[in-house]
Amino acid sequence: MSQTTAPTRRRARQPHQPAATGPRASLLSQVPAMGVMLIATLTFLTPIWWLFVASTKNRSDLVNTNGLWFADWNLSSNVSALLEYRDGVYLQWLLNSAAYTIGGALIGTLLAAMCGYALAKYQFRGREVLFNVVLGGVLVPLTTLALPLFLMFSLVNLTNTFWSVFLPSLVSPFGVYLSRIFAAASVPDEVLEAARLDGSNEVRTFFTVSIRLMFPALVTISLFQFVAIWNNFFLPLIMLRDEAIMPVTLGLYNWNSQISQIPELRGYVLTGALLSVIPLILMFSLLQRFWKNGLGAGAIK
Repeated sequence: MSQTTAPTRRRARQPHQPAATGPRASLLSQVPAMGVMLIATLTFLTPIWWLFVASTKNRSDLVNTNGLWFADWNLSSNVSALLEYRDGVYLQWLLNSAAYTIGGALIGTLLAAMCGYALAKYQFRGREVLFNVVLGGVLVPLTTLALPLFLMFSLVNLTNTFWSVFLPSLVSPFGVYLSRIFAAASVPDEVLEAARLDGSNEVRTFFTVSIRLMFPALVTISLFQFVAIWNNFFLPLIMLRDEAIMPVTLGLYNWNSQISQIPELRGYVLTGALLSVIPLILMFSLLQRFWKNGLGAGAIK
């Protein structure tokens, strides 16, 4: 009896072996990937660093000092001069961009969510054909649509107006695509049936139940809409001639085209470009968590 229990006791005294965690990447295999990521990071951040450094310099230091390092700190005076130039026209451009972007992002996101939800949860003839048309719209570059849009708005005398830039910003084929994918994955049919049995109509069910389940996707769509509309340049360039309704991208472009006649505009363009980047950085910083969740849910589906 003692001979049979001894091996068992010896096995019991052996230390606990950790569970296998799968293959681990070697340090040598990680070096190329980290190198590529480092190069990509430097490639994307170097222009922003140069822009920040250039915005702190006066006109003489801008051309006589190292472009990637500081000289005399003049950022506050440069910003003040920019905001005071021509009675604060730069502030007007910022407000115009905010109006185009905030309104377009909110309304465009709601429209995309409703369209994607309908394509995901309702059965009707031609649904897949319509969805394929939406996918085709994702593949069409926006620059190719600028001239047809200009011709359409010129027929109804809406060129050089706020609506000529705002209305096209409400359309987001990618938002419709992402909304359908997310609605199919995150809104159970059982929940919709329970809401219908409780007497809730379709509109109320969407705004009280479905839209809450789709919230991460809606944040992702609104973020993409915000960035696309804020950086929109070609459509305003074609549509607008009145400086009072120009977004900041087109206003800075007009200043940059006049640098040879008005040299002091160079500093205003650099400082204005730096200030125009700040809203995008803030949006990404505040909504980064929801953005990752929305993209991850779409990838899983």
